[in-house]
Amino acid sequence: AGYSRPLANAAYTMESNYAVFGARRPSRRCNPAAVGATAAAAAVFMGLVAFSGSNNDLSSPAIRTVTVTQPRVVAPRSVSCKSQVLAAPHVTTKSKEIFDEAKNLMPGGVSSPVRAFKSVGGEPVVFDRVKGAYAWDVDGNKYIDYVGTWGPAILGHADDEVLGKIKETMEKGTSFGAPGVLENVLAKMVIDAVPSVEMVRFTNSGTEACMGMIRLIRAYTKREKVIKFEGCYHGHADSFLVQAGSGVATLGLPDSPGVPKASTQATLCAQYNDLESVKKIFEENKDDIAGVILEPVVGNSGFIKPTKEFLEGLRKMCDENGALLVFDEVMTGFRIAYGGAQEHFGVTPDVTTMGKVIGGGLPVGAYGGKKEIMEMVAPAGPMYQAGTLSGNPLAMAAGIATLERLSQPGTYEKLDKLTDKLINGIINAAKEAGHQVCGGHISGMFGFFFTEGPVNCFADASKSDTEKFARWHRGMLERGIYLAPSQYEAGFMSLAHTEEDIDNTIAAAKEVFATL
Repeated sequence: AGYSRPLANAAYTMESNYAVFGARRPSRRCNPAAVGATAAAAAVFMGLVAFSGSNNDLSSPAIRTVTVTQPRVVAPRSVSCKSQVLAAPHVTTKSKEIFDEAKNLMPGGVSSPVRAFKSVGGEPVVFDRVKGAYAWDVDGNKYIDYVGTWGPAILGHADDEVLGKIKETMEKGTSFGAPGVLENVLAKMVIDAVPSVEMVRFTNSGTEACMGMIRLIRAYTKREKVIKFEGCYHGHADSFLVQAGSGVATLGLPDSPGVPKASTQATLCAQYNDLESVKKIFEENKDDIAGVILEPVVGNSGFIKPTKEFLEGLRKMCDENGALLVFDEVMTGFRIAYGGAQEHFGVTPDVTTMGKVIGGGLPVGAYGGKKEIMEMVAPAGPMYQAGTLSGNPLAMAAGIATLERLSQPGTYEKLDKLTDKLINGIINAAKEAGHQVCGGHISGMFGFFFTEGPVNCFADASKSDTEKFARWHRGMLERGIYLAPSQYEAGFMSLAHTEEDIDNTIAAAKEVFATL
């Protein structure tokens, strides 16, 4: 068992009566004699070789023992001297059985559309457990996970300190439906960290936070129209399902049936990173715009950075037109910096929505802003919004434990270093293999597009070769790398990922790019 990874990295090919190692054809050449010698020596040394069904994780239950006898060295036509990703066949029989059953129980077999793998083909793997940077499916396959439950798992899955805080709190009850002290603690942490927030209201999801936010800005300004951006997603409320990015784009739906025209008539769309498109809408709707709402870094059309000039221009236009600027930081909040995108870029909105990280892996959302605006919310003011499980103690406890860790020195520097190595390694691997791929990252949030780029808006992102991405995604999955199953989704790094995880991921990417 101790020699399985070194032997895999030797990338040798050896035939025997019972086994063939290195069955995949590597993409670069070296001296076959040297490789053959390595293989022969290894065969003599080892009587039994164990390979697991989960990327050489020998703790996995899916272990097969292969007896090697009468070794015969075969000089392959093409052998790589560099590290190869050598794994047992990617068997997902149990996942298929469970997902087939799920399709008769839930629409599409899932509780959220992108999980169904519609845009990448094949069927999803069904998770059994997660820990740290890894996930295991029901067939025992192990994956390096860069989805991180779509962002919340910034510390890594099932972090021991977070679990400890949840267990401690659970002994007192799972839900109060009454004020609890942990709400105060987390609220103070959010207010201290996020520049725009002087008062906060907790909800149960990012969608719910955005529903409360849009009602709030309309109530405060006494205006109805809002400006959003093509490809930005703000939850599945009717008002926002207009050119809404990942979920809709992944399924090829321009909008959603069942949304009344009246619900979207007051939602006006501009182009991301294009101030002129925003200026035109303001000019055509003078004194009618309640607010401008955007993802300050887009994560629902893939990963798209704003220019600082764009964000500063929006701030200025909102001030000039009596409109509120809203940052939807459900993804970026506490993810790209402790104070979110507004801290990173130095641009402060009037209202902010949050979620994901602030719940430490449990369902949560929040919206906050200047005190004079937030005091419009009931019961302090007339704008009604409520929720049975809002501020529940388990989510508050998990959020507190997570933010305590994130506030420690060096946290975001570590995320940035790991993510920089990952994204540049993948892009360079693509270029070496002759593929057009571009991308980028900020701290622990990243993305790439199968197009030459640059990508500055959803129209640019839509030029991506989604069919090639789908084949690459499948190849990475088979090699134990779990990425978002859509070209139009961002990826997420955690503090639990290691340099070795990144090296293995880049090695897998090189191998798959060579097959496309």
